[in-house]
Amino acid sequence: MRTLVIETATAACSVAVVAGTTIVAEQHAVVGRGHAEQLLPMIARLPDGGRAARILVDCGPGSFTGLRVGIAAARALGFGWGVPVAGYSSVALLAVTAFAARHDIDDLAVMLEGGHGEVFMQSFSRSPFAPLDALAARAPAAALAALGARAAIGNAGRALALLAPALDWQEMLPRAADAVLLPPTFSALAATPLYGRAPDAKPMAAA
Repeated sequence: MRTLVIETATAACSVAVVAGTTIVAEQHAVVGRGHAEQLLPMIARLPDGGRAARILVDCGPGSFTGLRVGIAAARALGFGWGVPVAGYSSVALLAVTAFAARHDIDDLAVMLEGGHGEVFMQSFSRSPFAPLDALAARAPAAALAALGARAAIGNAGRALALLAPALDWQEMLPRAADAVLLPPTFSALAATPLYGRAPDAKPMAAA
């Protein structure tokens, strides 16, 4: 069964068609902004226009706009094709990808740029692959204090390097094709945004 994977949570805009653990085709680019303009043409360049029996989309945490673009596209395609849509977390994807590449570490922390100068952070163990704590948004100093001696990956390196120049850091952005590495329980989230922090705006209280 083929799955279309959509990844727009960070500066990367990435799509892939996968079948089980096989990568059929992918498109990946670091675009910064402009996911809305890039995403559908990238899907169209995939075999059969990306048509698949299932759609998997990154739900976050990450860019507020990027997440909404990816999830909206996944839902629209799922409705049009009559196929199910599920989600995964950007931090879980990065963690499982890093473990596949680095066999010298048993746990690590994923640290992504968040709004208002904060860092989205969650730690994972290799075996069994599992989160060691809850996803949290922290100020850089608090994130470093929570990190301890763990290796860290993600795209928050510039903010953290000013405070910890010797940090064991690996710069990484999510890649759609790496979804083949996710255990099934980590690719079955509801396709709704996981923003990582409370919204800035709140509804007005009823008069």
